Amino acid sequence: QVQLVESGGGLVQPGGSLRLSCAASGRIVSIYRMGWYRQAPGKQRVLVAAITSGGSTNYADSVKGRFTISRDNAKNTVYLQMNILKPEDTAVYYCNADRLVVVGLGGAYDYWGQGTQVTVSS
Repeated sequence: QVQLVESGGGLVQPGGSLRLSCAASGRIVSIYRMGWYRQAPGKQRVLVAAITSGGSTNYADSVKGRFTISRDNAKNTVYLQMNILKPEDTAVYYCNADRLVVVGLGGAYDYWGQGTQVTVSS
C-alpha cells in the first residue's frame, strides 16, 4: 500500500511564504517524477511544478521565480517552497508521484495525495 501524505498548507497573507511537503510511504522501489498540482474552485487541476529523480524541474509560468520544488530521493519526499504568494495561488494543492514502482508489483503507477488547502488572503 502506497500513501502520499501532504503537509504545510494554511492561510497566509499576500506576499508571504509557505512550504509544502509530501512524503510517499510503502514498499517503494523508485519514483520517476514527483510534482505538485493545484485546483482552484471551479477550475481544472493544473501542474504547478515537478521534479524527476535526476533533478530536472519544470514549473508553470505563473509560479516561475516564486516557487521552488526540491526532492529528497532517499526519503521519497518532495517539497514546494512558495514565496511571494498571491491571492490567485489560492487552491487545493495535490502531490503526485508519477511512475512509482512498488516491490513485488509489476509496472509503474501514478499516485495522488489527499490535497492540502492553501489560502492567500489579507
